[in-house]
Amino acid sequence: MSEGRKAAARAVRIYRLGLVEYDAGLRLQEIYHAARVARQAPDALFLLSHPPVVTLGRGADRRHVLVPEEDLRRGGILLFETGRGGDVTFHGPSQLIGYPIMDLRPDRMDVGRYLRDLEEVLILALGDLGVEGRRDPGATGVWVGDEKVAAIGVRVARWVTSHGFALNVGRDLEGFRAIVPCGLQGRGVTSLSLLLGREVSFAEADEAVSVRFCEVFGRSAEAAGVARESAQVWISRGERERRRFLLLHRAEARGAIWQPVTGSREGGESLEQCARREVMEETGFTLGGVADLDYAQTFAVDPRFIGAPVPEFTLNREYAFAAEAPGSSEPRLDPKEHDAAHWATAEEALRMVFFEANRVSLRRVISGAIERCAPLEG
Repeated sequence: MSEGRKAAARAVRIYRLGLVEYDAGLRLQEIYHAARVARQAPDALFLLSHPPVVTLGRGADRRHVLVPEEDLRRGGILLFETGRGGDVTFHGPSQLIGYPIMDLRPDRMDVGRYLRDLEEVLILALGDLGVEGRRDPGATGVWVGDEKVAAIGVRVARWVTSHGFALNVGRDLEGFRAIVPCGLQGRGVTSLSLLLGREVSFAEADEAVSVRFCEVFGRSAEAAGVARESAQVWISRGERERRRFLLLHRAEARGAIWQPVTGSREGGESLEQCARREVMEETGFTLGGVADLDYAQTFAVDPRFIGAPVPEFTLNREYAFAAEAPGSSEPRLDPKEHDAAHWATAEEALRMVFFEANRVSLRRVISGAIERCAPLEG
């Protein structure tokens, strides 16, 4: 890049988020897209991975999903319809996902050019890692021989982009057996690790992609991260066969959804202290012990669930805990926060909660993590 172009380069925030549930990734894009359209945030590139998920683009043919949805769920694979272009694709933990949210105005207002630019980013990044990728004029994405190594599916609204690309990094491509990738019969998929005959780290792929992204789009990188932390706490009671889980219903002004106890970490306190305090404030229970469920999830702070506007885009990382309640105790609710409580069976709770992250953490409780807890005091 020339010195003149460097001087003119706009900043792009680069967020590296690790594993993000797919529904949280969709909402994160919606919130940042709205902020970018309103010019309340700069261009951004979110780099992350997803748990196993099959996604359907606007032009998807459901016949290209080869496994019934119930069987997908039993195999730990979710199914989502999305607003991106393209057909059917699969995302999993062995992929590096990139979601650029960029304003293409004033000089890049050409969706076809944008797709070719994303291909160029990935082809150059692959070259840096020792792989020769290529375009296929009839199929968006990046190919090595007759196998796809990176998929691209985008949405552009008011000339601001969302969705993006998925680069296969690790060796595990089993999830692709559930679909006809991008609707292309008779063509395969591959990955950097398979092509190079060694395990390619996400750090290697991330570095190559982010450097080439800034080069192709004429941006200067600006590191960005998580600004807030919080805790969610699953409280249960009863024997294993009759166990019930406490759900709190958020008041109308705070989203009107069911979820476990949740709350933000305050200055100076540990995450466990945050969990104990939130349980006391939201239920009146005093924690005797808490189990760390070894699960955390990153999401965008959503004004729908805090009852007030969010002055700027903010990421939150929430850590999951569990505790056991006394047999007959009932929660004491603050009506400004919650308008109902319900002791749900595991099946009910999994169905009632709004966020996939709550289902993931609850499954950890069901699998036995709760037995490491001491009971709550009423």
